[in-house]
Amino acid sequence: MIGLRDVVALDDPVGESLRGNHGHLARRLGRAVTYLPGVATFSAVSAEVDSEGWDDLARLLGRGEFADMFSCPAMPPSDWEPVFVLEGRQMIWAGDSRPDASDASRVEPDPAVVELGAGSAPEMLGLVERTRPGPFWPRTHELGTYLGIRDGGTLMAMVGERLRPPGWTEISAVCTAPEARGRGHAARLMRALIARIVDRGERPFLHVAEVNTGAIALYERLGFETRKHVTFRGYRTP
Repeated sequence: MIGLRDVVALDDPVGESLRGNHGHLARRLGRAVTYLPGVATFSAVSAEVDSEGWDDLARLLGRGEFADMFSCPAMPPSDWEPVFVLEGRQMIWAGDSRPDASDASRVEPDPAVVELGAGSAPEMLGLVERTRPGPFWPRTHELGTYLGIRDGGTLMAMVGERLRPPGWTEISAVCTAPEARGRGHAARLMRALIARIVDRGERPFLHVAEVNTGAIALYERLGFETRKHVTFRGYRTP
C-alpha cells in the first residue's frame, strides 16, 4: 500500500530530481533549476509560485529559449510564449515485489536484454528518431540505466530511466522499431527494468500521453495504475 508521504515527491518530479539524485546534472539560479544542455529540457521553479522564480528561470535559460515545464501546474507571466500543451497521466507501479518473481522462468535475467551505455548513444538516438517516444537528447542516457534488444546487431527496442525523485524512478523512452513490433519487446524490457528498480529499493512510475491508448493498456497489464491526470506544457522565454 502506497502512503500519502510516499507520493508527495511525484507532485514535482522534475524539481525533486534536480535537487536530489540528478543534482550533478543540474543548472541552478535562484528559485529556478533545469538540466544541463544535451541531457534534458525539463525545468522547475520553486513551489512558492511568484514572478521571481520565473524571472530566475528566464535568466538561467536565456532569451527566446525553450522551457519544458513538464507537469508543473503553475502558469508563467503573460510574456512567456506557449509552445505546446499535451494532456497525459502519471502512472505508478502497484506491485509489491519483482515482476513475475513467482515464475521460475522469469527469475534469471532475460538473455535478450542488454544494457546500453554511452557507446550506444548514436544507435539510441537513431531509434528515437524513427519511433518518436518523447524528448531524447545526446546526453539523455546519463539520466539512468537504459536497456535494449538487438536483432542481428541492430537495436530494435529500448527502455530507460529518466526522472529520479526520492524513492522513485521514472521509466521512459519505451520504443520499438516498426518492423519489430508485436514481438513483446516492450513488455520484456519493462519487466527487466522494473526488476532492477525494485531491487534497489525504489518504485517505478511513468508518464504517458492520453492519446497513447495502446501504451496505457500495456502499462496497466504490467501492473501500473493511474495516480493522476496531468497537463504537460512548454514555453518560450521572453
